[in-house]
Amino acid sequence: MTPLFRSFWHAGFEAACHINRAGVRLDMLAATQHDVQAADDYRNLADFGIRTVRESMRWHRIDQGGHYDFTSCMPLIDAARQQDIQVIWSLCHFGWPDDLALLSPAFVDRFARYCGAATRRLVESGDTAPIIAPMNEISFLAWAVGEDAYIHPAALGKAGEVKKQLIRATLAGIAAVRDAAPAARIVHIDPLLHVVCPTEHPALARQAELYRERQFEAIEMLRGRLAPELGGAPGSVDIIGVNFYHANQSELAGDRLRWEDEPRDARWRPLRALLQEMWQRFERPVYLAETSHFGAGRARWILEIAAEVAAALEAGVPVEGVCLYPIIDRPDWEATDHWHHSGLWDLRRAADGRLERVLCADYAAAVRQAQAIVASRRTPAEAFEPQMAGSRP
Repeated sequence: MTPLFRSFWHAGFEAACHINRAGVRLDMLAATQHDVQAADDYRNLADFGIRTVRESMRWHRIDQGGHYDFTSCMPLIDAARQQDIQVIWSLCHFGWPDDLALLSPAFVDRFARYCGAATRRLVESGDTAPIIAPMNEISFLAWAVGEDAYIHPAALGKAGEVKKQLIRATLAGIAAVRDAAPAARIVHIDPLLHVVCPTEHPALARQAELYRERQFEAIEMLRGRLAPELGGAPGSVDIIGVNFYHANQSELAGDRLRWEDEPRDARWRPLRALLQEMWQRFERPVYLAETSHFGAGRARWILEIAAEVAAALEAGVPVEGVCLYPIIDRPDWEATDHWHHSGLWDLRRAADGRLERVLCADYAAAVRQAQAIVASRRTPAEAFEPQMAGSRP
């Protein structure tokens, strides 16, 4: 069977462009200078055999009230075409034009028109079968806006309303994408969670499980099995991407289950089991769309991820890929002068202001080991990695 992606291992470039708690519009592509260093960043990936990347278009910069200016994303499109990089495009990474209200009827129509225009631009640039995630992390965004209130417009108590609005927009966007490129593949990406009841409150077990089940709502809405009035249909869910970090398992309304502890909390659920549940529930291609850790824990994290993915593959779960996200370091969304040290490359500012890419040697060695671990558990067809001449064992 031909692999879904050009390489099993992917690189993700942080691209959040929402308005944060302080009212500041973020632009992570500019903050990391990936928007002007994309060609070099892609060349760096060849040594790791990475030919598939996650990128985002910045809706707020492209959409000029109905007129579309794609100048901001053409360096990425051109670099990907020149170096034969496969791109999974997010069209909305938490940010939208300043003149557009999230909960207004205009949001749905405007997003659909933008999705159509963006897809046509990709087709015109030679990508006739683009892979597109119209709305990045619907469930997370609904929570961040309507429950935690740290992404604009901070609509406390409106998480459910926000989620339904995002579903409407996504469905309209999918229709526009497919109208512009019938061969397009559609990706839905959301966090992969596990929620348990506090040890001292076992009576909350059912409540914790209901909260955990909320992570599947967006997919069920897109499929039309939940809130069918929104217009969902089974074909709206094509590929499922899941994001998994150290804080993705927690007690209900409480602390996270500490991944770093030894021995680990017995309530921690192995990633292999979470992947298997997602596959069995929806029977759609699934891949790890984001994963990484920070600082000294990066190497240990990716080795555990590799072991878990290998175990999932052995159990018959057809995991299609793993995305190192972010592949280059990123600043914090709130404390924008704080860098997470979570990438395969850290960033160092040169005298001329250019952010130099500095390979993290320990993490790089672990990534190579992780690649070998997963490759040893995949079939020859699954292990096919095109254009790997520059890779190392």
